[in-house]
Amino acid sequence: MELSVNIDHVATLREARKEPFPDPVQAAFEVILGGGDGITVHIRQDRRHIKERDLFLLKEVLTVPLNIEMAQVPEMKEIAIKVKPHQVTLVPERPEEVTTEGGLNLKSAPGIGDHIQELKDHGIRISIFVDPDLEQIRLAKELGAEVIEINTAAYSKSPDDVELSKIKRVAEAAFELGLVVHAGHGIDYHNIHGIKQIPQITGCSIGFAIIARAVFVGLRNAVREMKELMG
Repeated sequence: MELSVNIDHVATLREARKEPFPDPVQAAFEVILGGGDGITVHIRQDRRHIKERDLFLLKEVLTVPLNIEMAQVPEMKEIAIKVKPHQVTLVPERPEEVTTEGGLNLKSAPGIGDHIQELKDHGIRISIFVDPDLEQIRLAKELGAEVIEINTAAYSKSPDDVELSKIKRVAEAAFELGLVVHAGHGIDYHNIHGIKQIPQITGCSIGFAIIARAVFVGLRNAVREMKELMG
């Protein structure tokens, strides 16, 4: 299972004091040295942490795939076209939210098909962050997504067999449709054990848990520990 580490909170710390450090680009190198398979960042419309500068530098220096999470809005589409990351993950976004609160509802996302196609025309792989719902998975496939990232927030709050079975059912259905299946949101060093038992899930995006662990053991070691748990 591949691990893409979300380094947003390194930028959050930087912005807390409006200093040039800690640098997310330096953090990305530590992730790679710890065995991380990719880097994820979420550029928000309010630029609360990641900035355009970070995106362009990451794209220039990374030797692993760059995944940019963003809202389905024209401004973000233009940024993605300029940066040309390996992957864009479309997510819902509300200004007042602390973190992403749910999957993107594809039943109420006007123009998303054209939005996806334009990004794909520029060689960008498209992922959609969706709740563990079979209808959303089918819509993601119809709209042209190549990857789905299953929202694991409910499972992370109640890591029991009920929530895990929902993820498993959706992962199996997505795999049958030919989608690459990833998972993310609230995954940590404990609940990863359930996720890794689902063979259709080939990658996870993990941020906060790793950055929090890094406060005590360093980012490189925190990534290494998670990779060992993921097997």
